[in-house]
Amino acid sequence: MPRYALLIDYHGAPFQGWQRQAAGQPSVQAAIESALAALEPGPHNIAAAGRTDTGVHATGQVAHCDLTRDWDPFQLAQALNWHLRPAPIAIVRAAHVADDFHARFSATERRYLFRLVARRAPLTHDRGLAWQVLSPLDTAAMRAGAAHLIGTHDFTTFRSGNCQAKSPVKTMGAITLSEAAIPGGTEYRFTLRARSFLHNQVRSIVGTLERVGTGAWAPDRIATALAARDRAACGPVCPPQGLYLTGVAYPDDPFQDPPEPAGGTPEAR
Repeated sequence: MPRYALLIDYHGAPFQGWQRQAAGQPSVQAAIESALAALEPGPHNIAAAGRTDTGVHATGQVAHCDLTRDWDPFQLAQALNWHLRPAPIAIVRAAHVADDFHARFSATERRYLFRLVARRAPLTHDRGLAWQVLSPLDTAAMRAGAAHLIGTHDFTTFRSGNCQAKSPVKTMGAITLSEAAIPGGTEYRFTLRARSFLHNQVRSIVGTLERVGTGAWAPDRIATALAARDRAACGPVCPPQGLYLTGVAYPDDPFQDPPEPAGGTPEAR
């Protein structure tokens, strides 16, 4: 059976997360599996790189599926998008992959973005797409606090009590923070990179760093909280609407464009 990787973009607000739910609750996985069933009747069970929570978005989710027909990847993506309408889910790319490719277990890195907006006026265009706070934050202090989390640590403090991971030890490759002026306020963007994350780890980290940004926490308190290995030492968990899964890395990028034919583009010839 041919195996395909799917690069997926979705707005998480209407869904109870990625994973298929009991009692017919809407999920991204169920919507895509239903679209696959419209193309090839029968049950489908796709696997994803990350099981995003309720209300979390994605611009670079990756999943894989096995089909009986040998589909042209472009036509497969187009056909799935037709059957996904009007759900806010898009198959951006599809690609043939090897039989041993696994969207979750083959991944070497995952990248998340968290958008936080500080302004007093309500959000309009970005409503449901960012976490809003009222007062500006201290970016330098948040960067200093985030520095304590880089590297390999026991992240028990920053994971959900319901986390099913076998070990709380993870390696945080990078946490970067940028800010930009917007009408009436400032947008802060947190980018986090790691091979894998614990349940609620990103939202726990960003919520705690926001406390540093307000001045309620000193940056060094992040190190104290991390060393405590105690969920009670964590700051508040921020809401899901600002979180995006933006990319997944693999040893061989399944969506890399093929090399140009000899002689370059037709225009060059």
